[in-house]
Amino acid sequence: MADSQSNETFEQKMDKLEQIVNQLEQGNVSLEESMDKFKTGIKLSEELQETLTKAEHTMAKMMDKDGNEVQFESPDNTKDDNNGNQAQ
Repeated sequence: MADSQSNETFEQKMDKLEQIVNQLEQGNVSLEESMDKFKTGIKLSEELQETLTKAEHTMAKMMDKDGNEVQFESPDNTKDDNNGNQAQ
């Protein structure tokens, strides 16, 4: 894959992956071309997952009053009481 792909947006990479999937599903490409497209699709998928993971980690942070980054409390870390309210 070309280095220029690293400059592509998430949406552009997603569009490329969708095109590859559609081409492979149609089945009208040679075996060699299918293998190349499959490898490209796997690489795109990994890049997209990495982007999503980084975004998730960024969104899971907030700033405290002193300007320091702190982790949000995960909803899984708090327990609901019997009335459906989160316990503090």
